[in-house]
Amino acid sequence: MITNFTNNDYFNKIEGPGKWEMIFLFGAFISGLGISLIKKDFKIILLHDNWLKYKGSSSLKRIIWSFIGGFILIIGARMAGGCTSGHILSGGMQLAFSSLTFAVFVFIGLLLTGKVFYQTKTSIK
Repeated sequence: MITNFTNNDYFNKIEGPGKWEMIFLFGAFISGLGISLIKKDFKIILLHDNWLKYKGSSSLKRIIWSFIGGFILIIGARMAGGCTSGHILSGGMQLAFSSLTFAVFVFIGLLLTGKVFYQTKTSIK
């Protein structure tokens, strides 16, 4: 691979036998697809209603912002040493103080990001 990403402990750990994560993701995808087909509301959407209302109808802008958001999420997960939502879920079940504190700050961050990102152009002063 480019830049030797495979020569680290993390990559060797996730490449182990079983690969249950991929089976889990595939099952979640098939389940969601099955339910949407049964309910007859399956549709592929690139621009959802809130995006159209606040950011306009540019597909390229949506793709770029999605890539930037995903990249920031990956950086955060790598810095935290794993999945940030997994930290909230598994640590929250154990009532770990650090996980509950982290969950509060994630929620605050989500609210602030939503407030800033989805404000209308007329409300910007």
